[in-house]
Amino acid sequence: MGQEGKEPGCCPFFHRAVELIGRRWTGAILAVLMQTEELRFSELAAAVPELSDRLLSERLKELESYGLVERRVDPGPPVKVFYALTDKGRSLEPAVAELGSWARRWLGKDPAAAAPRGAARAG
Repeated sequence: MGQEGKEPGCCPFFHRAVELIGRRWTGAILAVLMQTEELRFSELAAAVPELSDRLLSERLKELESYGLVERRVDPGPPVKVFYALTDKGRSLEPAVAELGSWARRWLGKDPAAAAPRGAARAG
């Protein structure tokens, strides 16, 4: 039995948030946007170099659909597209910062520690 006699279970809101933020590259995109007011697509792509343009575009559209990121178009010429966190997106900063602290404490000392258990390690 869990706290106060309740059966343990996963809160659906928590699960939904973790699934969103935990998607591949989403946390990295949010962390980069938290370091500035706004960035152009090419600046975001340069900040997360292993991320393909296609996947970056997909993740930005997803974050925009959840109201975490806003897209601003400067008609130019030349046309420029900027991305920034909304207030809703910025409200994730304490959680992302805490996750970063946890990662540095528990995963930062030994690169092999970041590998899943049972993964092959060079040695």
